Amino acid sequence: MLVWLAELLQPYYSAFSLFSFLTFRSVMGLLTALIFGLIMGPRMIRRLQLLQIGQTVRQDGPESHLSKSGTPTMGGVLILASVVLSTLLWARLDNPYVWVMLFVFVSYGCIGFIDDYRKVVRKDPAGLIARWKYFWQSVVAIVIAVYLYSSADTAAQTQLVIPFVKELMPQLGWLFIPLVYLVIVGSSNAVNLTDGLDGLAIMPSVMVASAFALIAYLTSNVNFADYLFIPYIKDASELVVVCLALVGAGIAFLWFNTYPAQVFMGDVGSLAIGAALGTVAVLVRQEFLLVIMGGVFVIETVSVILQVGSYKIRGQRIFRMAPIHHHYELKGWPEPRVIVRFWIISLILVLIGLITLKVR
Repeated sequence: MLVWLAELLQPYYSAFSLFSFLTFRSVMGLLTALIFGLIMGPRMIRRLQLLQIGQTVRQDGPESHLSKSGTPTMGGVLILASVVLSTLLWARLDNPYVWVMLFVFVSYGCIGFIDDYRKVVRKDPAGLIARWKYFWQSVVAIVIAVYLYSSADTAAQTQLVIPFVKELMPQLGWLFIPLVYLVIVGSSNAVNLTDGLDGLAIMPSVMVASAFALIAYLTSNVNFADYLFIPYIKDASELVVVCLALVGAGIAFLWFNTYPAQVFMGDVGSLAIGAALGTVAVLVRQEFLLVIMGGVFVIETVSVILQVGSYKIRGQRIFRMAPIHHHYELKGWPEPRVIVRFWIISLILVLIGLITLKVR
């Protein structure tokens, strides 16, 4: 929006030429989301408290969590508002990838909002019934998958990039659609499962989003893409603005979500963030890189699958509690120790993921 306005004013005031630079708009997008989140955060928390929208804590969970009962939730609305506002202000709105990201982000946020609303306002412990939640997640993912496949105008947009392999980038053909579906739905639910401790999900999300901002910049530059042997995708440039807006919104939310949390993001935030990370991975053709850099989300998800599978097959549990962050809590680790160590692991995995761009 501001880019369009700046282009109109540039003939009269040369300073508006700054708006044509991607780096300037990206940094301003980050700062806009950050400042908006920091200003609106306290007001949102007070509003949630007045509406008595508080978290319900599981009685079978760690005892240390019982004190969190009543803490305002659905704080992910702040993240959604910050990202959408910043993106609309600073991104080029004629870029189709911007609208793909916003559509997925807002759609999954709405699904999460309905789930949270049923749980905390209507006091329905089940929230949105699982099959309906999965159904709407699937509908959005399939719509995006079909759109991206049908609108692809270069071979690079449907290639599969394999880490550590330089020469082999096979064309997926129609297999592109189920891959996109699995990545978006899977990453959304993976972040949702990780969101169980104060700040545990948001900081790895910020790290992964930061890395994808860099990757989007490299992917949209023909020289860097050629040097790194990755697909060149021109429209990926504006994803830098969206990713850094998510970084700014995430940091602002962490200000209030850090231990002990003043607010929880709820499904409205975790589903949207996970879907956004999955979507950007698809758009820059780096699905495998998402698995590496988002390894904490993968570990959390696998721990749940193993726990459920083991109990159904053998009648025994592998972990004291799943997801795995609760296992370490029940082993006696203080919550801040679990959180910070998972952050450190996430940082290491993000750096490993970035290294794979060159080690090919």
